[in-house]
Amino acid sequence: MIPAFPLWTHADAEAATRGRNTRTWTAVGVSIDTRTLQRGDLFVALKDARDGHDFVAQALARGAAAALVSRIPDGVGRGAPLLIVSDVQRALEGLGRFARARTAARVVGVTGSVGKTSTKEMLRVVLGGQGRVHAAEASYNNHWGVPLTLARMPVLTDFAVVEIGMNNPGEIAPLARLARPHIAVITTVGAAHLEAFASVEGIAAEKAAILDGLQTGGVAILPADLAVTPILLAHAARCGARLVQFGSSPGADYRIDAVQLLQGCTIVRATRPAGPMLFKVLSAGRHFAENALAALAVADALGLDPAIAAADIGNWAPPPGRGTRERIVLDPVEETAFDLIDDAFNANPVSMAAALQVLIAAEPESGTGRIGAGRRIAILGDMLELGPTEIALHQAIARHPGLAAIDRIHCVGPRMAALWAALPKRQRGEQAAAASDLAPLARSLIDAGDIVLVKGSKGSFVSLVVDGLRKLGHGPAINADGEA
Repeated sequence: MIPAFPLWTHADAEAATRGRNTRTWTAVGVSIDTRTLQRGDLFVALKDARDGHDFVAQALARGAAAALVSRIPDGVGRGAPLLIVSDVQRALEGLGRFARARTAARVVGVTGSVGKTSTKEMLRVVLGGQGRVHAAEASYNNHWGVPLTLARMPVLTDFAVVEIGMNNPGEIAPLARLARPHIAVITTVGAAHLEAFASVEGIAAEKAAILDGLQTGGVAILPADLAVTPILLAHAARCGARLVQFGSSPGADYRIDAVQLLQGCTIVRATRPAGPMLFKVLSAGRHFAENALAALAVADALGLDPAIAAADIGNWAPPPGRGTRERIVLDPVEETAFDLIDDAFNANPVSMAAALQVLIAAEPESGTGRIGAGRRIAILGDMLELGPTEIALHQAIARHPGLAAIDRIHCVGPRMAALWAALPKRQRGEQAAAASDLAPLARSLIDAGDIVLVKGSKGSFVSLVVDGLRKLGHGPAINADGEA
């Protein structure tokens, strides 16, 4: 049954895209993938790795309300519900623009070299406790992800969170102008996508372009502790944004005073303009504390109840592959287990340093395994898209402060081979050309009582090693709080 308030009518979609409908229809959602399409969705036939027009017949057979196309696809009858446009990508942007204009939602845009998705999900939790929130799925932050997020936004949304990413120069500003945020957050700036940028300063300038889309009187929430912070501040001044800084610097508006990393939890003492505050997040990591502080600054900028916001941030935990910690039971009778930190979704030098710091601060359990002393173990895959200095950036991991506390480091991929060569012999573990070579060795890499970090770019496929480690478990994996 179609809800009383559909997401899209054929008339609104036609006005948004300047297309032509073959018949009337009403949609309750928007989809670009037949594998996840729900009955009543508008199917958008984008051209990416494959041409979405090849799946229109399948989408309609699965219950799509209509399909957004640039031509009548093969196998689709003349009576099918189609919205025909000249360019599907531009039409999707038209849907996003129309949806953004018809809602009174307060919009938050989020970008950064690290922490975009985590901060977006924190905001989903914090804002969702005080209104109807709409946020991007997964990491939908590119040229199709941003307009798709907007096109899916219900009219009666109170708060919207739009994640905006980039791979090349000039990508963020158009997406920011499409989203037109009231508040823009830059989580941090670091050495990521250096294949496309000459320097970190160039990356900072591109990240600052999110401010180009700010609404008049908008708020820029920026990191205070970076070498490139002056670049961000200068851009904010040119845009006329109201400036809020967060971090550990004495002059930050939202300042971290102390961070305590516990097993599966981070306790944060901070100072905000209104006074001191105490909050926690359900994952260990100083970087999570910083992201949470930015999210709480957003809540303040929106005029929300700060006590409720601080309590709600304590319910957030990272999504799979982004620092989730779980306990893998090896023997339920003898109650032996190891802890797995799954951070295999993405990696660059900034996020790698943060993940290693979490591992260094963690306490393994001694006396339960065959080795006796619990160990800190890192399984590290290649960091991709780092450009001509990629080998040096991988070698530099060997100089990470506190790295000596990690007992064994296994390296995956040709770039991480440079780190393996730079490590002291006592820390060198396996060195594999590919994750598929290391995954079958999972049992030999760990012992009961160990804490194991798996970190690498998605394209390094170290998630295969995560899968191999999980398969060692007997019974359901449990999180750091002991819950199945």
